[in-house]
Amino acid sequence: MFKVSRALLCAAAMTMASLTQAADPIVIKFAHVVAENTPKGQGALLFKKLVEERLAGKVKVEVYANSSLFGDGKEMEALLLGDVQMLAPSLAKFEQYTKQTQLYDLPFLFNDLAAVDRFQEGPQGKALLSSMDDKGIHGLAYWHNGLKQLSSNKPLHDPKDARGLKFRVQASSVLEAQFVALHANPRKMGFNEVYQGLQTGTVNGTENTWSNYESQKVNEVQKYFTESNHGLIDYMVITNVKFWNGLPPDIRTELEKILAEVTVEVNKQAEALNQTAKQKIIDAHTSEIIVLTPEQRAAWRETMRPVWDKFSAEIGPDLIKAADESNKAP
Repeated sequence: MFKVSRALLCAAAMTMASLTQAADPIVIKFAHVVAENTPKGQGALLFKKLVEERLAGKVKVEVYANSSLFGDGKEMEALLLGDVQMLAPSLAKFEQYTKQTQLYDLPFLFNDLAAVDRFQEGPQGKALLSSMDDKGIHGLAYWHNGLKQLSSNKPLHDPKDARGLKFRVQASSVLEAQFVALHANPRKMGFNEVYQGLQTGTVNGTENTWSNYESQKVNEVQKYFTESNHGLIDYMVITNVKFWNGLPPDIRTELEKILAEVTVEVNKQAEALNQTAKQKIIDAHTSEIIVLTPEQRAAWRETMRPVWDKFSAEIGPDLIKAADESNKAP
């Protein structure tokens, strides 16, 4: 009798443990390298909020901002190892997985964010989200940060002003070539190292959006910004293919709906956040913002345009053409 009762108790305990385990929420660790008061930072927090409202008890989202979990150099490896489940890296980070995403680094490719939207919502833009599936990385959405401006410790009015300067760049061959075209010296550097690099003179300048400049206090260590709008910083929200495909279909569908909703909000707010950040930099009186004349901007575009030809074969001329044509308003 004792043996039977003990067996029953063990079985009951195992059943309870199984039920408890089954009831444990799916944990999504969402890591990124920027501050929370940026488009990406706000997007990650909104995603967490909506997921935990609509999938309460089923999915839990943990957001790790400002490289607090993994920095620029480690986050992709962490995703592939399953140590994080979602990231939103800059599109410049993907060239080792697919050369096609180098498209987004081409200088002066898009006239404005409306053109970016037209391309990303079209067939070629959507196809790029799945272009790394065979490498274990699946794209879920594009999030805007904004158009890039130049910063330097000397005024940059014309392309010749950049000669000889050391510019921080992301790990992107296109961005390196962009500064080589200016006869400048590109230096690859992690995002969390930029402030110190500029402060110590390891680099003399960089390129980024207003929100990233202001949130990282780059205006404290750079005397000049040139409003060039010469390139794009966008993010691809990505996940591990195995993790994503392993989710229950109803949960995956709901997460896709939430991401679509968050994406609309992030992209709507990105420009407003950048303009607010720009005004904060102006109000700080630490730096001068140089506004280019149409002629000066044309000179920058002409100097950088050979980069398109250099990478055309790798990216695909048809893809570049489709992106360029998105500049034509419907």
